[in-house]
Amino acid sequence: MPKTYDPASTEPQILQKWLDGGYYQRRPGVGDCTVVIPPPNVTGMLHMGHALDDSIQDAIVREARMRGRSTRWILGTDHAGIATQTKVDKKLKSEGKNRLEMGRDAFIDACWDWTHEYGGIIQNQIRRMGCSVDFDDERFTMDAEYAEAVRRVFCDWYHAGLIYRGKRIVNWCPSCTTAISDDEAEYQEEHGHLWHLRYPLTEPVNGQEYIVVATTRPETMLGDTGVAVSPKDPEKAAFIGKTVKLPIVDREIPIFADWHVDAGFGSGFVKVTPAHDPNDYAMGQAHDLPQINIFDEHAIVVDGYGEFSGLTRDECRDKVVAWFEEHGLLDHIEDHDHSVMHCYRCDNTLEPWLSEQWFVAVDKLKGPATEAVTSGKIRFNAERWKQSYLTWMENLKDWCISRQLWWGHRIPVFYCEDCGWEDALMEDTDVCPKCGGRHVHQDESVLDTWFSSQLWTFATQGWPQHPEQLEGHHPTTALVTARDIIALWVARMIMSSLYFLDEVPFHDVVIYPTILAKDGSRMSKSKGNGVDPMDLIDMYGADAMRFNLLSLFTNNQDVKFDADIDKKTHVFKGSQRTEQARAFVTKIWNASRFLLMNMEGYTPGEPRVETPADAWMLSRLAKMVKSVTEGIEGYTFGDVARGIQTFFWNEVCDWYVEVTKTRLREEGSRLQAQRNLIFVLDASLRLMHPLMPFVTEAIWDAMPASWLDVDPATGEAHRAEALMVASWPEPEAFEHLIDEDGERAFELARAVVTDVRSTRARYRISPKESLDVAVRAHSDSAARAIEGMRDFIMSFANVGELTTALDGQIDKPEGSVALAGPDFDAFVTVGAFVDFDAERARIEKEIAKDEKELAAAERTLSNEGFLAKAVPEVVEKKRERVDELTGVIAALKIQLADLA
Repeated sequence: MPKTYDPASTEPQILQKWLDGGYYQRRPGVGDCTVVIPPPNVTGMLHMGHALDDSIQDAIVREARMRGRSTRWILGTDHAGIATQTKVDKKLKSEGKNRLEMGRDAFIDACWDWTHEYGGIIQNQIRRMGCSVDFDDERFTMDAEYAEAVRRVFCDWYHAGLIYRGKRIVNWCPSCTTAISDDEAEYQEEHGHLWHLRYPLTEPVNGQEYIVVATTRPETMLGDTGVAVSPKDPEKAAFIGKTVKLPIVDREIPIFADWHVDAGFGSGFVKVTPAHDPNDYAMGQAHDLPQINIFDEHAIVVDGYGEFSGLTRDECRDKVVAWFEEHGLLDHIEDHDHSVMHCYRCDNTLEPWLSEQWFVAVDKLKGPATEAVTSGKIRFNAERWKQSYLTWMENLKDWCISRQLWWGHRIPVFYCEDCGWEDALMEDTDVCPKCGGRHVHQDESVLDTWFSSQLWTFATQGWPQHPEQLEGHHPTTALVTARDIIALWVARMIMSSLYFLDEVPFHDVVIYPTILAKDGSRMSKSKGNGVDPMDLIDMYGADAMRFNLLSLFTNNQDVKFDADIDKKTHVFKGSQRTEQARAFVTKIWNASRFLLMNMEGYTPGEPRVETPADAWMLSRLAKMVKSVTEGIEGYTFGDVARGIQTFFWNEVCDWYVEVTKTRLREEGSRLQAQRNLIFVLDASLRLMHPLMPFVTEAIWDAMPASWLDVDPATGEAHRAEALMVASWPEPEAFEHLIDEDGERAFELARAVVTDVRSTRARYRISPKESLDVAVRAHSDSAARAIEGMRDFIMSFANVGELTTALDGQIDKPEGSVALAGPDFDAFVTVGAFVDFDAERARIEKEIAKDEKELAAAERTLSNEGFLAKAVPEVVEKKRERVDELTGVIAALKIQLADLA
């Protein structure tokens, strides 16, 4: 093994070994672990959410593969209709080309060219992370076989009456010129106004000549067909049934009562524009109001409105307000902040727009999908996301599945212009089967991207062409995804799988936490606070990046990533937590290298307990095997990562290896010490492999066989070709190593040694100076255990004289410092090396200085003016300093008490 571990040179070599060995490919076994990767956009790049998602999935799959299960991890990408079309549109524009001038077929060819050119980027990034996906079994949502599955679903639902066409209010993007689903719209808080407009009554009511309507969108008044009031507002009762003359267009419209109206909003009179507001549409349906679309697909005012025709929404708003003011009908204007929907792709303000679209009727689908979760057939991790799913399902409306795009799965409905025939077909046709006419055309719209991706778990596995391929691999094991798409994707996968396969698509839904920027805001390119996972790999290696991300996995969901990013250039400069993860990788390498340098004369053999340290270590290892196995199976990856680091670094390296070094130098104990150490190292590497595959594989390559490779029946070692296909340490095989008494004895001795060492460090006493120690045990068992470890304690703590007694049988020796603990109190005599009076004075001075600084910092943080003006980073640093000072003061007070 080289002296230094270099991820940049080692990781590509290990990756090639895995690929050449075919270890990523679908493997037979007992039991199944099939996982489908949430298909990223074909034109996408890996972001931090992807990196965490893929690290989790790889940990699941690698552990299952080592446990001998049949494994299949399906890689794939989504054609991402609107996202890809937007990118190709921009590219063509930069080349002086126009989609409309090119025509549909040529534009789709351009989309395919884009896909082929850029589609492999994210796959290469996934490969670089060490994700053991089957790259030979890649899927794409526009592949021919997948397209057939999509078409089959549409046609079956169409003929079952679950898909229909109708006019509805949709979220329309005037820039992308397509419908956008509610779940894809992004709300942004905007500073706006509430305009109060006067609408003249056709006849006075109680001497009143006009009413005042309040609106945030005065431009849509051109399409008003009614005015509504609350039925609970007695002051408006006299107006119900009356009419007003709509200004500008001179349209007579009715006043009516409807429960949608909030009597406390504005003036209590609400203008109703059925073609441009969902609530207004509902009121229009209930009261039989005309639906008048005043905008075209680009949100330009249509013909027929005189000077207002041809204006954009904003231009029309200004001109309408000016007209009302000019004619004395602008009552007043007030400030009003409200949420406005924006397109998630181009950030344009969406327009609620009445248009003819295709819908999926969800009433027959959502019941079984709800029951699948309430019955426990599908489990959410964490549990609270179950309620989010159920709430969304309860309020589910029919799903608008048509998009006015060219790139995507074209809706397979055909129309005859001669006889009016219409049908959804599995094969294209240009001849009407009813009248024989040849004026047949296909629907121009394409399907929502989520319509095709909802089939991901089964359309990627041969359905409907080869349903037998699903046997044993569906339902899949777990879906690891973001909470943002529980409604967009997870729910729809469940509905479609239950309908077509009569089974759930997966058993577990694992919701990973959202990775936020250092200040707690969302990461984004526009803010310049995003982190490219590839930058992390370049700087720290894939293992460090993966391990750090997995250690962040908690059920709290939102986690801050401590990236240091230059504010001016937005260049990533580093991450302290990832640096710490790299330090752990280095620790694993260095400790392993030391052990392998001391294996002269080693032969494989069974681990045996010859010392208290052996009993402790093998027992701790057995418990760690159980903990890691259960943690991966239960998706508690943060606990697994933190637990394995504490175990290997603090227990294996800092204690067991150190304790066992002397035995490696003694001829009589050397071989068994080697066998024990190699056994512990091998088992530890196997446990760490799903989280940090590269460094563990590199070390394992250099290792001799351990007892884990030996067939107990023959005594022969059968070592796997690679760690990733080696056997997993099964908890049942390690249970016999658990020794509670042995663990407790060593832990007590370790605590005594730690107390002595910490005392030396605190008072800067050389390790060469022996110290006398008295231990006052709180129980007979603790006293016996410590006394039984006398030689170990005296050797590893350099103790001159060790006295052990029970409570009440020993007093604090003169010149000693006291260290209280749950099982014993330790008294370390340091009087010969420490001036107690001077030390107390020094500590008291330190406490006074730190308390003064703490008080000042707390006053600053309680100052509302400071909190309002200071940048978040300054406030956060001040809070961190308060926490630091609080801890330092507490530690100093403990030292002062020790000197009493």
